[in-house]
Amino acid sequence: MSELESMIEEKLIEQLIYGDSQWTYREDLKTDEDLWANFRYILEQNNKDRLDGEGLSDSEFEQVKNQLQFSSFYKAGEWLVGENGKVMVHVQRDTEKLHLVVMNHEHIAGGSSVYEVINQYKALKSDDEDSTDVRDRRFDVTLMINGLPMIHIELKNKQHSYMDGFWQIKKYIGEGKFTGIFSAVQMFVVSNGVDTRYFAAAGDTELNPKFMSGWVDRKNNPVSDYLSFTKSVLRIPQAHEMIARYTVLDEDARRLILLRPYQIHAIESIREASKTGESGFVWHTTGSGKTLTSYKATRNLLMDIPSIDKTIFLIDRKDLDTQTTMAFQAYANNDLVDVDETDNVNDLKKKLKSADRQVIVTTIQKMQILISKRLQEGTSDFDKIKNLRIAFVVDECHRAVTPKTKRELERFFGRSLWYGFTGTPRFAENPYPQMGDLPRTTEELYGKCLHSYTIQNAIHDKAVLGFQVEHNGPKNMTDETDSSQYDNETHMLKVLDVILNKSYYKLGLQNGKGMTYECMLTTKSIQVAQKYYELLTRVKNGETSLVIDEKIRQVLPDFPKFAITYSVTENEEGSHVNQEKMQKSLDDYNGMFGTKYEMSQIQSYNANLNKRLARKDARFKSRREQLDLVIVVDRLLTGFDAPCMSTIFIDRQPMGPHDLIQAFSRTNRIYDTNKTYGQIVTFQAPMLFKKCVDNAVKLYSAGSTETALLAEWDEVEPAFRKALSALKICAEKPSDIPGMSMKEKKIFAKMFQEFDSLFAQLKSFTKYDDSMLEAYGITEAEYEDYAGHYKNVMEEIRDSKDHGDSDSGDTQVDQDYELMAYSSTKIDYEYIINLIQNIVTPTEEDEEITPQERQKKLEEVKQYVAELRKDNEKVADLMSNLIADIEKDDKKYRGKSILNIIENMKRDCVEKVISDFCIQWYASKDDVMYAAIHYRNGKIPNETAIKATVDYTSYKEAQETALPKYKFYNRMMAELKKTLDEEIKPLLMTA
Repeated sequence: MSELESMIEEKLIEQLIYGDSQWTYREDLKTDEDLWANFRYILEQNNKDRLDGEGLSDSEFEQVKNQLQFSSFYKAGEWLVGENGKVMVHVQRDTEKLHLVVMNHEHIAGGSSVYEVINQYKALKSDDEDSTDVRDRRFDVTLMINGLPMIHIELKNKQHSYMDGFWQIKKYIGEGKFTGIFSAVQMFVVSNGVDTRYFAAAGDTELNPKFMSGWVDRKNNPVSDYLSFTKSVLRIPQAHEMIARYTVLDEDARRLILLRPYQIHAIESIREASKTGESGFVWHTTGSGKTLTSYKATRNLLMDIPSIDKTIFLIDRKDLDTQTTMAFQAYANNDLVDVDETDNVNDLKKKLKSADRQVIVTTIQKMQILISKRLQEGTSDFDKIKNLRIAFVVDECHRAVTPKTKRELERFFGRSLWYGFTGTPRFAENPYPQMGDLPRTTEELYGKCLHSYTIQNAIHDKAVLGFQVEHNGPKNMTDETDSSQYDNETHMLKVLDVILNKSYYKLGLQNGKGMTYECMLTTKSIQVAQKYYELLTRVKNGETSLVIDEKIRQVLPDFPKFAITYSVTENEEGSHVNQEKMQKSLDDYNGMFGTKYEMSQIQSYNANLNKRLARKDARFKSRREQLDLVIVVDRLLTGFDAPCMSTIFIDRQPMGPHDLIQAFSRTNRIYDTNKTYGQIVTFQAPMLFKKCVDNAVKLYSAGSTETALLAEWDEVEPAFRKALSALKICAEKPSDIPGMSMKEKKIFAKMFQEFDSLFAQLKSFTKYDDSMLEAYGITEAEYEDYAGHYKNVMEEIRDSKDHGDSDSGDTQVDQDYELMAYSSTKIDYEYIINLIQNIVTPTEEDEEITPQERQKKLEEVKQYVAELRKDNEKVADLMSNLIADIEKDDKKYRGKSILNIIENMKRDCVEKVISDFCIQWYASKDDVMYAAIHYRNGKIPNETAIKATVDYTSYKEAQETALPKYKFYNRMMAELKKTLDEEIKPLLMTA
């Protein structure tokens, strides 16, 4: 029998307070009033001097409370950064302003820090929550620093998945339980005892299961048991460091980021190496958040090592127009970091001379000019700068600083430490070209590898996705490198046919408008890229033999929306580039998005394009602001992070192993539940490409391709046939499923998960076509019927688990599996809610939005609601009413959760429909409500109970001509079924 949740909770608290842990259990703190009183006491104790020994008056404490009512977890995070490490509140006392310290991040594990644990806190229903479904809640365990809840933990027993804890937190956030003193929470932990995950606090619609992280030790071994996790992550000082050192504010996305374990281990490894004066490099696979890790490492070096005068984050000039600098600015906005983007070498010199201990972000090129041309030997400036103790952190260190340049810089800065970050180190197998006695590998250049996290590690931890690779180049060529085969319009039209007409599932068109993915096409030169741009323009205008499929136009009538980009340095190499062509593409872009870029503003255009492709700003969530395809040469193939990019199409010869992995890794960022791998399609030299890809993947994933590369068509297709046969043996037709026993249903669910996973993979190949299904012996409609029954079966399995039945080992069904092949081009419910949320609570960047722009956004939402109406009139009506209300008063819903408001509206509708039915038929409301919630496949689960509790006597007394009992029951059940089908089901199906 599974351990009780209360026992798990008890053991967790014991672990937290054990030995020298420094957490104190506060059994007495259970209510909002208790927590505020406790916080007030700690605040007064820590600020006796500032308060002159006089406690806060009630009105003064009200001022404090008002400052702690955060509108979002992100806002709380901004406040928690503090001023020089001190987190403050400000109180007006007569004519004097008192600055009180709430928390001091320099007092980790000591000083003024107070660490307390509470459990079973009562989160009470607030006065403005009149929905019957919103109830008082009890929180499991919360960790508080100086009286403020910082880390909240929800526990389940082994009978449940840790995901149940995740959904519970999401629900509580939507209900507004994390407000007031709980609005400061920064981190959530969920566990079922054997599996533990943590994630950053976010709004209910922004919480994504994919951003949860498990813990691993320094050697990347998982630490999943809740007590081991607690020992590793939640003890002091680790828990406080998580909040103070390893939380990052992403200003662009306006969200909190909690570093993953491998990022923390890397930063700690650099800290340890710097203490003993050692240099080294960090090998973290591309896509695993290197820029973020390097930012925190750079910042922390200065904080941790007093002997270091400056830390310098070095980037190559050609990365200035990619995301590195922008990412640094987004992370550093709330930090004392100077992001130097100027071309002014004198400015760099001034910063190096200044006495400030600061982080400087600059280019290698500026640093070279400074030491070779701007500093005169024998001058005081020369001596001062030469003798600085500097820690250099180098992004993309496999290529950013050449061995020759690094030697020059090291000779000048004799007291420097060097820390390189790369996803693709240079090994003996792919060294730098031979140049005298210069180092040829990353290890020779920087020193030992301080921490590694390979593709295999990252895929295993679900930090990145694996790759599906297709080689579609011409077969049976005697010379695969013969460029005449590819430099022609026939070949280019074949490539475009694949991108436009055979990538429906690759580009996520089944997700619906606004939820699709992007792709990238890379070519060997700017001339070829521009030829593609012109050809694609002709295709879209209907001027070629290639026609865009109607199936695609139905989902996205404006498909494809495309752009072209190359870096300024690429352009420098070839003055032959036709300026008019680039201006034409800028004009197209300006026309699409209302921008005004000219040739002189290429860098601004590139920055805007990057942001649009990354889709991290709220405004790019809307289809009218999105792109489908970007044509590139080398720009964006490294250091560019766009999680919604799913596919790279490569029409050029194979690159070197490091360049291949870098390019592939643009596609394998975690995004939504439907994006399950990064996809690569090559169009030249298929045999040579396959060999190069296998070698590159082996080199960067510890000698194997198994984890990183998914099976190819020739393996997936037979496995799909086999899985379909097994499914048909188990359930010959969908209608057989309801009559199965529970044991048979579990077998069906397991078989269907296997089939669905392979079906999704099959669909994502460019070879796949929907017309193939008939030959396999299944139709899309039949699959959807199977899927519908599968969903019902999963509900039954969960219900049976809730009632104490457990799975036998051989039919263990994955409770957290989400259907992958299920195509629904129906408009997405949460997508519309997000659009409405962005209108009522815009980002600070959008706050000056004009009424006309706001109306345009509302009109767009109305169009989506009109599309939703075709499938679900009931929910569309509720949304329309809400939008009308927003149009009347745009302040009314600011800062409120739209998801929660609509869910409450739906619940109120269900409540009214059920109440009306029960009054009419004298039925028990509890029983009918149970039937409504558990109604599946046209079957009312508790028909007998409903009949048993009906008050037929009262019905008979109230009617002049009452129906006989048996007719009354039949009529009532027929009416209930009709009510459930027509009124209730549409309201419950989108949740």
